[in-house]
This record gives sequence, C-alpha cells and structure tokens, in this order.
Amino acid sequence: MAAIADLLAPDAELVSPLSGRMVFRDRDLLLLLTAVYTGLRDVSWHELIGDGTTRVAVSEGRIAGVTITDALVFELDAAGRIRRLRPHLRPWLATTLFAVLLVPKLARHPGVLRRALRR
Repeated sequence: MAAIADLLAPDAELVSPLSGRMVFRDRDLLLLLTAVYTGLRDVSWHELIGDGTTRVAVSEGRIAGVTITDALVFELDAAGRIRRLRPHLRPWLATTLFAVLLVPKLARHPGVLRRALRR
C-alpha cells in the first residue's frame, strides 16, 4: 500500500463504482484500497490505454472464486500522480460478491462511509 500511496496526488479521490455517490479521499482512500486489494486474488493488469492526463488500466482478478474485471479510469495531475480514480467493475455477479465482502470491512470504520457521502 505504501507504493500505491506514493502514486497518489495529495488531493486524490476515488468515486465509488458501487454507489456512484460516495467519494473516498485522504486516509480513507488508502483504507478503502487496502480493503479492496486484500479481498482480491490473482490480480493482473493488462492494457494501459490513453495518453495525456486521462488513462484507462484494465485488470482481472478473482473474488470469492469468481473472475472480476475492472476498467480503471484515472486522471493524472501535472506531476503525473493519480488525482482521480473511477473503477468500472464487471460482471454483475462478481461486483455483487465484491460489494458483499467489502461492506463489512468498511462498516468497521463508520466515519469513512460518512465522510465519503459528503461530496
């Protein structure tokens, strides 16, 4: 997670693909990414698409034995650090399993969810 933190801009944010309304920032973003990536297995990154400040990285992994894919749209700041992450998960079954397993991890930190709802 330290290596990922080094890639993030100070004002980095992640727009939730599950709610579309929640935005995770600051230390909450790192807590979210930790919860996400500890639940995924066999993650591999494939294509990196784009140039300039907007890119898309395609990945595949497994959640509870089901394959999940992500087209992660990310925007870079002037220094080349990630300023905004917008995951696009599929298929529906894997995304549902992902949500079911992620929510209890985040529920242990109710302030994280409350802050994410304050856009």
